[in-house]
Amino acid sequence: MVRRRRIPEELGIGVVIVLVAAIFSLMSPTFRTFDNANLLLLNGTVIAFLAMGQAFVLLTGGIDLSTGSNIALTGMVAALLMRSGLPWWLAALAALAVGALVGTINGALIHYLRLPPFIVTFAAFGVAASIPLILTGASSVNVADPMFAVIGRGSLFGVPMPVVLVAVFAVVLTVLLKLTPTGVRIYAVGGNRETSRLSGIPIGRVTMLVYALSGLCAGMGGLIVTSRLMVGYPSAGSGNELFYSIAAAVVGGVSLFGGIGTLPGALLGAVLIATVSNGMNVVGVQSYWQPLVIGLIILGGVIVDTYRRQSSLTALIRAHLPGRSGTDGTDGPGSTAPAAPAAVPSGAAPAAPPGTAAP
Repeated sequence: MVRRRRIPEELGIGVVIVLVAAIFSLMSPTFRTFDNANLLLLNGTVIAFLAMGQAFVLLTGGIDLSTGSNIALTGMVAALLMRSGLPWWLAALAALAVGALVGTINGALIHYLRLPPFIVTFAAFGVAASIPLILTGASSVNVADPMFAVIGRGSLFGVPMPVVLVAVFAVVLTVLLKLTPTGVRIYAVGGNRETSRLSGIPIGRVTMLVYALSGLCAGMGGLIVTSRLMVGYPSAGSGNELFYSIAAAVVGGVSLFGGIGTLPGALLGAVLIATVSNGMNVVGVQSYWQPLVIGLIILGGVIVDTYRRQSSLTALIRAHLPGRSGTDGTDGPGSTAPAAPAAVPSGAAPAAPPGTAAP
């Protein structure tokens, strides 16, 4: 029996990335330079971290609108702790803990108070954005410890450290999602929450975990931004970061309705968003066009997501190619297609259907 190979769902988004990169390369020689590729990867790392966290939340059917302000909060926490004399590595760990704590609180409020994720995370967005402004009086905080620059400006065997960190997190989180019972529970909660509850899955813990992971990923984004600038900005992350994180996850195949999607897909979506953003900057497109383009990409992703939930690729092929069949003239094992009528000898009257009188 020949085993059919399944085409990865991420192949489509990979082809789109290649086409988009080819188009921008033809439009501007600057786009295909090594320096620009390096800049694209560095700028894409923050989007990649946010997209990974957002993907976990979306897989459970939720959404996290607090990621942008969490970047500012965690970055400022790290900068303030270092200014107070804490070692850079301890300040970085504390900032990540704060990011995860914000996510955990979001998850607890959503589950135990049964509040809509949109409302809870939108409120968290306001709270997390205000705390750095209150603590610093809307002033930036310089980072003096040169070792902290390793996170955003360092490199490992020539690869920028932010890219290395994204790769490490991607491997760990993909293993968590694909190879552990926790990953199965995350998909189950997003697929059918009530069935998951009846099956004994601890929905509360799963919900808090995915929002905590989203906060942790946002914290990594905050550390990278602060480390690259060596300044903690209280308004960091207030741009298009939230917009891009949702767009990256959706165009990467993560369903807004939960239960469908992969982390590699979300990462490829982040690469696509970073490529489009970088390409438009290189060819001189005005910055106010970028949200429009990204918005259209999100809309396209949602339309595809909605459509694929209503029909499968096999159903489409059978609908448009009714003559397609297996090599033995059937539709293959398990086919429910009606059997062909028996051949009628020439000159003989056709057999009457069952339950009807013969003429």
